[in-house]
Amino acid sequence: MSLARAFLLSCLLPASAFAADAIDLKSLGEKEVRVVDVSKTGSPGKSFVAATIVNAPLQEVCKVLQQYESYPAFMPNTHSAKVSHSAATHALVDVTLKLPMGKIKKYRLRMEPAVSSTSCVLAWKQVPWPGLKQEETIADTTGQWHLTPHGAGRTAVRYSVYTDPGPIPFGLGWIVDSLSKDSIPQTLEGVRRRVVKL
Repeated sequence: MSLARAFLLSCLLPASAFAADAIDLKSLGEKEVRVVDVSKTGSPGKSFVAATIVNAPLQEVCKVLQQYESYPAFMPNTHSAKVSHSAATHALVDVTLKLPMGKIKKYRLRMEPAVSSTSCVLAWKQVPWPGLKQEETIADTTGQWHLTPHGAGRTAVRYSVYTDPGPIPFGLGWIVDSLSKDSIPQTLEGVRRRVVKL
């Protein structure tokens, strides 16, 4: 799906599907991260939306999110992120996660940015990474960052993600939360810290 089509769908889908509509930005406290579970019954994966306000201009936050190979410095569980292909409209990024109990997961993301003076959207979807075995990767993940100005020098950061970890061995159900719910507040806080540091 093209980024333009994804954006069009975001305007047409129910409010619960996207952070921009599911979370009232006006009610967010300073440095608060709000997360909402919007998973659909019967879906093999989990869907979440989240939002926060970052005390920095949109362009600075957008720049941090597009520094893919720096993700290990501020994204939870991210051991490495390597750009395997780069083009004008997208980049392919190979991600390796280190989870608790020595579990390793790898996947390749197609990152598609759309940047203007009033917004920054970074959409991603999982694409095939040849050579990976099923037990080394996850079944699927898609999502997007959506940034808009929020007053003078501040940015509203909206995040939506769907993750299907695939078959989970008995007793390892915590992997689902490590890949989604538990890591989302850490992810947004990590972005905030990275922006401040830079």
